[in-house]
Amino acid sequence: MTSVTPIPSAADGPLTEPIAHRRGVVAVVTRDDKLLVIRRSNTVVAPLAFCFPGGGIEPGESEPAALVREFAEELGTAVRPLRPIWRSVTSWQVELSWWRAGLGPEAVLRPSAAEVESVIWCTLAEMASLAGLLESNRRFLAAVANGEIFLE
Repeated sequence: MTSVTPIPSAADGPLTEPIAHRRGVVAVVTRDDKLLVIRRSNTVVAPLAFCFPGGGIEPGESEPAALVREFAEELGTAVRPLRPIWRSVTSWQVELSWWRAGLGPEAVLRPSAAEVESVIWCTLAEMASLAGLLESNRRFLAAVANGEIFLE
């Protein structure tokens, strides 16, 4: 999970430097009709928030490569990028690419304590009811509910 700093607003005063273009990738993994959700550690941006695994795309890095790297950093195992399913922009002005991703049946999740406080598997409804769910994830769930995104 790459650290993300909120974008300054006009209320913060005039900007003296241009805002860097930032991009991120999100892994949407399902198993038995449940979604893989992490709770961020208390040492990263948006501490203790619930969200899908993912993070920043490094310069020159492809979306699938970033997905694999971020997943390994956060959860200590390999993930298989399957296909992009959605694009959005966060309130922090980070452009996100949401990917369906798969885990092998033998995959064992080993959360990095520096980045992930805990891991849960939950249904769409259970995820939507989580207090502290990142807003971008709520918008994703709404798009699934509205038929804009298909997880199959």
